[in-house]
Order: sequence, then C-alpha cells, then structure tokens
Amino acid sequence: MSSRVPSVSDEQRRARVGRRHLLAPSARVERVEQVADAVVGLHASDPATVYLSACARLAVPSAAEVERALYEDVSLVKLLSMRRTLFAVTEGFAPYVSASTARAIAVKERATLLKHLRELAEGWDEPRLAETERAVLAALERRGEATTSELGEDVPALRETMVMSAGKPYAAKQSVGSRLLRLLASDGHVRRCRPRGSWLSSGYPWAPVPQWPDVPVREAKAEVVRRWLAAYGPATVEDVKWWTGWTLGDTRRALADVGAVEVALAGGVAGLVLPGDEGPVAEPEPWAALLPGLDPTVMGWRGRDWYLRPEDVPALFDRAGNAGPTVWWCGRVVGGWAQRADGEVVWRLFADVGAQAEAAVAVEAARLSGWLGEVRVTPRFRTPLERGLVA
Repeated sequence: MSSRVPSVSDEQRRARVGRRHLLAPSARVERVEQVADAVVGLHASDPATVYLSACARLAVPSAAEVERALYEDVSLVKLLSMRRTLFAVTEGFAPYVSASTARAIAVKERATLLKHLRELAEGWDEPRLAETERAVLAALERRGEATTSELGEDVPALRETMVMSAGKPYAAKQSVGSRLLRLLASDGHVRRCRPRGSWLSSGYPWAPVPQWPDVPVREAKAEVVRRWLAAYGPATVEDVKWWTGWTLGDTRRALADVGAVEVALAGGVAGLVLPGDEGPVAEPEPWAALLPGLDPTVMGWRGRDWYLRPEDVPALFDRAGNAGPTVWWCGRVVGGWAQRADGEVVWRLFADVGAQAEAAVAVEAARLSGWLGEVRVTPRFRTPLERGLVA
C-alpha cells in the first residue's frame, strides 16, 4: 500500500478559488451571508471593500443586499480580529472569531489604551476606564444607537484627547471616545450601525449587542481553521499562521485538532487540506473578476506566487502590504483596475491574456459600473497602479 503524499497542482488550486470563492459565474450566490461564509470573512477596514467583494460574488449585485445583512438583519458582524484587521463575519461564526482572536486583541487594546491614557491624559487609571465603559454602555442602552460624538454628550470623558507621537511630523490627536468605542466593539459589546452618510462613509453610530455564547478558545480556533482550510486549502502552515495572526504553537494545535492532511504543492512544498479534500475538483468555466482592494481572495495567503507574479506586486500593493484593486482571469491576477471621477471603470493588464479574457474582463467592468451607478469609489489604501489609472 503506497504512502505517497497526494499532490495538488497550482491549476487545481486556481480551480478551487473559482468555485469556492464564488468567482466563476456559475458559483455566484443570492445572499451576502453565503459570500461571507464562503470566504470565511469579508475584509472591512475599508467600508467599500465589503460591498465590492460581496457584489463580485452575488448573482444579482446590490448594495441594498449588503446593507440588509449589515444593518437590518444584523446577520453580518464586524469584528477587529485576524491580524488585527476588521472583518465582517456571519452572526453564527462571530462567537468563534471572538473567542479565538478578537477577545485577545481586546485585552491588548485595553492595555495599550490604558497606557496611553496614563501617559498622555490626566486623571486616568484602570477604575476610571472601567467606569467610563459602563457609562457608555448605559448611554447606548438609553439611546438605542449613537455616534461617538453624541455619546460624548452623555459621557464627557469621551471628548478628552490624546496627542499621539507628539513632536513628530505625523503627530495626531485622538479622542478617548474613538479608541474606547473600538475597544468595546472588539470585546463584542457594541456594533457599527448604518452610516449617517453613504455606504462608503466611516461615520457610523454604535449600538449595543447581545452577548454571544461562550466558546472555549481551543474549540474556537479549531473552527476558524476548519472553515479557513475548507475555503483556502491547500495552504501551508505559514499561510494559516499569517492569516490568523496566531502564534505558531496555536496554529499547529488547531491544525492538529481538525486533522489536517498533508499534500504536496508545486515545488515539493508541504501543504495542508481538510480530511477528504485531497482529491481533484472540477474546473469551473473560464471566469474573470474585478476584485477590490483588500479583497479576501487576494489577501488570503502569505505565499502568492501561484496566483500572483512577484514582479507585479509593487504595482498592486502599497508599502504596508495592502492590496489594491485586482483583475483576475481563471485564478490568476492579471492586472489592476480603478474607477475614474466620471465613473468609468478602467483597467490595465500586465500581459496579453487573449481575446476571450479581455472580453470577459470588459463584461465584469460593465457589471460593476452597472450596480455602482453614480457611486464613486476610491480605495482607502491606494496603490501605484490604481493611482496611475485615475491620473
């Protein structure tokens, strides 16, 4: 009986992306909750990314469908979690994300905030911070929802400021309220409500949320890894560690808990999949996609050479490693795109990808322009290619 490790080719990895990340037209779905679960979580550091990522995968793209999930049904929850990044995850998955990652981040955020308050503001200590948190939650219970500024009317301590990096060219004032509300959100006490402006706005009010059920940390980490491998596997241990932001020990323990199976990737690299997922998947039909900056697919792995040429990285990523808008063809990044001030969606391909690919990209650009309508999107983290396309 052979003990040979099964192999998964780069072509098979790209086929999985088309199907499992809902990017092939036949894989698209009806509801945004299906999208969020398919990619484990939608990046939400830039408010536009949630909408653009979801609509790229919806059979009928619609900002209203995303708003329904975020603000009406509240079936999508934004949590500061993996890699200290804001993700929108489904309500059912949120307790696992909270227990595995967000709570630990909240502990560090609280310690950092308390340190800054002691150093940069007067009269702050741990009891006062806890008292202020209780006062904020009580005010939100009375109001139902409120912005940080509105809460400052009820809890004046929120209006106090700290000067960060004093004396440096990048010195900036931060209000206690902006930091404290983010901390309460990380802890699962409050959520972001519908913005007072457009869906591109970061000016949102806050509302209290019911406490999620307690999940043991080890169980939560295993569930996060199980879902992630189902969507992103095969992947390396380094990929999992990077995406979660966990220690190597926690990463390996969670992989063992789900019984991850070793496979051989291109070049003899060791990869991992869930048990029973070693076999091939059917190739989807040829597909193109215009994905936004920070889309979960382009940010899904630390090792990206199998879908992104290293020479194209400087054009598509900023200096901090944030991805800009990307053009995909059958599981590869083949270019980038942008929206100009007049609304035109424009793109640039890095090489000749053939007439079929170019036609498919044009169809996706028209589809994107169609649902955006009068909305104009500028990525929060701008990249050289995106800037060049709109210049």
